[in-house]
Amino acid sequence: MNIKFKDINTGIVQARAVIEIAEGIFLNEITILRKGRETIVELPQKSFRGKDGKMYHMNILTFANEDKENLFKLEIKNEYLKWRGQNPKILVYENK
Repeated sequence: MNIKFKDINTGIVQARAVIEIAEGIFLNEITILRKGRETIVELPQKSFRGKDGKMYHMNILTFANEDKENLFKLEIKNEYLKWRGQNPKILVYENK
């Protein structure tokens, strides 16, 4: 599994990931969040408004069981932490 990260640093969003799940097949919009001191991997979802006016969210990726989903997220999180260690954040401040 080949993962590429793009640094975002807007609000709680730390980065976005693109995963090459097979040769020439990519999965976009995997979001790395930072809530407090915890790093969270959020998988892509489809949002739509139902006939009743409520918003519904449907997971784009489905897994056979929760263990497989947790393992997949853990792999992404570990790769992100390794990538972040090699590419530290650079904060730029303006002098006013």
